[in-house]
Amino acid sequence: MPDKSIKLLTYNVHSCIGNDRKLDPGRIASVIAEAEADIVALQEVDVLRRRTGGVDQAHTIASLLKMQAHFHPALSIAEEQYGDAIITALPTGAVKAGPLPSIGEARGALSVEILVGGRKLLVVNTHLGLRGRERIRQMTTLLNSGWLHGSSDEPVPSILCGDFNAIPSSATYRLATRSLTDAQLAGNAAPRATFPSRYPLMRLDHIFVTNDLVVERASVLETRLTRVASDHLPLVADISFA
Repeated sequence: MPDKSIKLLTYNVHSCIGNDRKLDPGRIASVIAEAEADIVALQEVDVLRRRTGGVDQAHTIASLLKMQAHFHPALSIAEEQYGDAIITALPTGAVKAGPLPSIGEARGALSVEILVGGRKLLVVNTHLGLRGRERIRQMTTLLNSGWLHGSSDEPVPSILCGDFNAIPSSATYRLATRSLTDAQLAGNAAPRATFPSRYPLMRLDHIFVTNDLVVERASVLETRLTRVASDHLPLVADISFA
């Protein structure tokens, strides 16, 4: 009998600036709360940046949700930081964060071990670059260098998620699906685009899982709120242990 499934949400929040140009971390927290997500992977999070009012967006969103935030800055300029966060109320263990090989803007990844009903689940969150060659190097790093396999010799059921800037016909996506399952293809529903949020045309945001996990359902959240809160739509999946 599988343990209770968990709901994971991945979301590029565009520094909490919506399509209406409003800066509103509370609106992002509302989207997550409505989805009732257990584990949240966010990209494009601002921490102490002047352009977004010097707020720690990761901490603000987490405290509104009564959760804990782990944040990794892909980019740091003095106190100002910008990067990826994993937010959850579940107990967490080992955390790994670091840069990925980048040509343009610096990119990184954040991995957190999360305890789900006494079992370990590894969640890796990333935001890949804009150039094809760069993305392939970044994906190769994530698949090969201990990112996805955690710190132990025992394989840990793992989820790789985020904004990959890669459509399903791309080499980067195909590289991932050689060893991982795309959550949007696991359910019965047709896969849906996540970007741009107003008129979604491209499937850039993905949740990939190892074969010891089962995706029960996956969906793109398209509501009046999500169409305005960020330039990407959130992607959610209900996942349980095989």
